[in-house]
Amino acid sequence: MKPKIGFMGLGIMGGPMAANILKAGYPLMVYNRTPGKAQPLAQAGAGVASSPKALAHAADVTIAMVTGPEALQDLLWGPGGAAAEFNPHKIFINMSSVSPQFTREMADRLVPTGAAFIDAPVSGSKKPAEEATLIILAGGLREQVDQVTPLLLTMGKKVVYCGPAPQGSMMKMMINLLLGLMMEGLSEALNFGKQGGLDLEAMLDVIFSGPLNCGLFQLKAGMFRDGQFPPQFPLKHMTKDFKFVVDTAYQTGAPAPVAHLLLHLYRLGLSQGLGDEDFAAIYQVLEKLGKK
Repeated sequence: MKPKIGFMGLGIMGGPMAANILKAGYPLMVYNRTPGKAQPLAQAGAGVASSPKALAHAADVTIAMVTGPEALQDLLWGPGGAAAEFNPHKIFINMSSVSPQFTREMADRLVPTGAAFIDAPVSGSKKPAEEATLIILAGGLREQVDQVTPLLLTMGKKVVYCGPAPQGSMMKMMINLLLGLMMEGLSEALNFGKQGGLDLEAMLDVIFSGPLNCGLFQLKAGMFRDGQFPPQFPLKHMTKDFKFVVDTAYQTGAPAPVAHLLLHLYRLGLSQGLGDEDFAAIYQVLEKLGKK
């Protein structure tokens, strides 16, 4: 018999992830701070909880996929928080992107409940979430991760065991550092070529025809062609993650000189009103910097 799943957070990523759990035949109850976002899932057969606490009471496994530590803190320990219902028979999986330091503190705070805690952020954006092709970056006790792997594979194509918590969050920071570097690099190169009179299609043809071709660049190419950046992974979330990267680099002693510069550039995007655009809109930040 499949465990009962409670899912908190039905945004760009959480909504399709919860839908895929439901499609896989798991009993599902959902909670979202904006109740209207739960209606499509309710119409598909999911239950809707009145509070995080009610959701955790009904669920064997509670999953959170929210924007960051403040939202997570509120869902767990705010009024009607889910953590009040955790016990040694429950499992809590955090799939939200938060810093390793926050994950470590959260894990320590959950110890008295006795609940199993799994730190499992994802690599991927809106389309992989819809297609259940995310990469799940799982941290926790190996046997507990193995226990929930069938559930995680309803949302992703692969589960990578990263080590004990907070190593899932550490892996998420590593891959998003690379993601942000690559997108800024592509944007800087295309803007550089444009300022030198090169044709966009010719530049993309060169990139896509050689060893620098990759799925990320292919995914974002239409945005550069159209000059429109509908959010698959919003720039404001990349900015948040780069702050986590920079903080974590300071704590670990890892040199991260380019990460500091990119945090500044992504913050410029926020100040220019691009926070809700896709993070590929870093291209527009560079365009504005180059205007005379």
